[in-house]
Formats: sequence, structure tokens, C-alpha cells
Amino acid sequence: MTAAARSGAAALPVRPGERHWTEAEMAKVRDKLAAEAAELRADIERSESDIASRLGDAVGDAGDDSADVGAKTYEREHELALTHNARELLVQTERALERIDTGTYGTCESCGEPIGKARLQAFPRAVLCVSCKQREERR
Repeated sequence: MTAAARSGAAALPVRPGERHWTEAEMAKVRDKLAAEAAELRADIERSESDIASRLGDAVGDAGDDSADVGAKTYEREHELALTHNARELLVQTERALERIDTGTYGTCESCGEPIGKARLQAFPRAVLCVSCKQREERR
């Protein structure tokens, strides 16, 4: 753990005019992220199990007409896309938790300036300040 992490939530960066993080606020953000990570892991596990069982049913689907095959293929692709999205969210969530633990939470990964407490409370996975995020989206 770095010195910034050991010195507590008050050491995390904030934008000018914002109050420093309190331990209670940081605990609330951390708890929310940890709960979301656990929920995402459970969703991914459940989805992977569903996908595996659907793939195992392929032999039973041999007599299906083309509409049934198309519908099942669509469902399978939809489930795969949702699982992929859940994995990406899990990576972002775990990264935010790691940044909290190392004391780098709240620092923009592009410019190094504070992301902003209000932004992080609204979107705790944010790694870019508003200016850098806008610049990224314009590209």
C-alpha cells in the first residue's frame, strides 16, 4: 500500500472547490464497487453455464427448421455479447478497486489532473476527467 493509500481518503485528489473525500464516502464507493464486482462475477458464471448448456443441446436441435435455428443463434449471440460486456465492466470495476487500494483513485489517467469527486460519485469506474473523456469521444 502506498503512502497516499495509508494516509486515507483525504489524500485522494479532488478538483478545486470540492471537499476532500471522507473515509465514509470512500468506504461507500468501495463497497458499491465490490458489490458490483461480485454481482458481475455471478452473472458471468451463470451466463457461461447457460451458454455451455445451449451448445450441448446442438444435437437435439438437429430437426429444427431454419427459423428455429436462426432464433437460437440470435439468442446465443446475444448471450455472448452480454457476457462480453459483463467481463469488460468487471475489469473496469476491479481496476477502480485497485486504484483505491493504491491511492491513485481520482487521478485522470490521461492528464494526471483530478477527475472530480462528483464525477466519481456518479460513475465510480471513471479513469478520465471530463475534458479528457470529451477529447477521447471526439476521436
